[in-house]
Amino acid sequence: MKKMIFTACLAIAFLTASAQSNPYIVKTKGAKKSAMTAMQEEIAEAIEENEDESQDFISQNFKFHSLCDWEDGMKFMVMPEKIDLVVRTFTDATTGKEVSNMTMKYKTLIYKGHSEGKDGHAHVDFICQEDQKPYYYEIGYGSFEDYCFQKMGVPTLAYLGDVDIAKEKLLDKKVFTKTKFYRIDTEYDGEGYQDVEVDQDMEVTVVAVGVGSRRYPVKIIVEDKDGNQFYQNVTMSKTNCGMRDDEFVTDEARYLFNNSFELMDDIMSISPRNYKKFIGKVVHTKVPIRMLNEVSSKQQAIPRLAEYNVMSITPHKNDEFSTVKLRNTTTGNFFYVEALLDHMTAQEMGKEQQFFGAIFAPGPGKKVVTSEATRAMIRQGHVGIGMTGDEVEMAAGEANYVEYSDGGVYYWVYERSNNKLLFVEFDGTGVVKKTSVADGPYGPGVNPETNNKKTTNGKKTTRMSKAVKPDRGWLSGKGTPLE
Repeated sequence: MKKMIFTACLAIAFLTASAQSNPYIVKTKGAKKSAMTAMQEEIAEAIEENEDESQDFISQNFKFHSLCDWEDGMKFMVMPEKIDLVVRTFTDATTGKEVSNMTMKYKTLIYKGHSEGKDGHAHVDFICQEDQKPYYYEIGYGSFEDYCFQKMGVPTLAYLGDVDIAKEKLLDKKVFTKTKFYRIDTEYDGEGYQDVEVDQDMEVTVVAVGVGSRRYPVKIIVEDKDGNQFYQNVTMSKTNCGMRDDEFVTDEARYLFNNSFELMDDIMSISPRNYKKFIGKVVHTKVPIRMLNEVSSKQQAIPRLAEYNVMSITPHKNDEFSTVKLRNTTTGNFFYVEALLDHMTAQEMGKEQQFFGAIFAPGPGKKVVTSEATRAMIRQGHVGIGMTGDEVEMAAGEANYVEYSDGGVYYWVYERSNNKLLFVEFDGTGVVKKTSVADGPYGPGVNPETNNKKTTNGKKTTRMSKAVKPDRGWLSGKGTPLE
């Protein structure tokens, strides 16, 4: 028994050392080094992920290889899941003995074709990069040709070809988050993780690319402007992922690359020849902007995730800009924005913030259910008592900053062009209680010499430097102010 425990400890220590020195194993900041106490903890879980129908970036760079088409030299890494602890996937070709997936974990296997064993079973052959030993996966029934057309492939193997290409193409690139749900590592020498929520359509930078799991082999670690890191495991070409296309639905769909990330260099760049194909499409705002409201004939602040139909795109004759007409899908209001359609042109002009693809993202935004009476106020850009936070954002955009008071009361504060402030007071249920306009730059009763603290009706409030909505914090979901 002691010998078995000692052997297990050696195996775990070996795996830990291998993981730390392996360039394919990458971790977000903050992961803690810890001793593994059980094999189940070392194997961790099958990280779910997947990737959308091939679009530009994917179709141009990541080719699906069925097992029938595998070429000599293709590289894979052994990434067992929990269920693989009880099933031995590979056999040592020199001894004919099956080997534990625990000892094979993190080893790189190089494909060397297929053969037939003495018992007539087909073998998928590999050479291990680390120890140069030959291994094979035995197909339990039928010929190689019968088996290779199926989606099952070779269990435990994550395709490293996708990882290598993704590292070359994505490292240090700017991308946008396309879902709210990501992960952070909690163990440096294991596969522990924590689920986190982040802002959708947030600009982040790819800081590391490594191996994820068999189903979702590419682990992409990104970092936001505040230095927070998080990751997603995604599938790119779907090579050997072991899943059918119709299984990439519901929660699994977000693990498709295009459902998790949007490459800034590849998004919605429109040429004079193809801009008409965007007319009628649904888009949503990535960032707060100002657009001309056709009803009020005034520039209106528009929040993130506001949803529109593209009605028309009219290129200017005398410059590189185009006038884009949009219809809000909730209120029916028409808006106009001047944008640069071509990303390269925007870069050359130093006006990337006015690039159409930097302002809008394809697909639906936030759905807001509201009454016709409230929609009439929103069309005019008015904020009214009884409105929800989403309705206020539709009418006035995102607040410049937030003030919190006792009893759950808080204020969204808007800086007006006439040097006045609009205070929108919310009660503890998140509904507008009242609105008021005060002289700026501090508003009524604010003493700039007391650290931006003020007393309103005897209650102390704190002014935040940025508009942080309650219960909308970055990682914790607790509404932590961002200074």
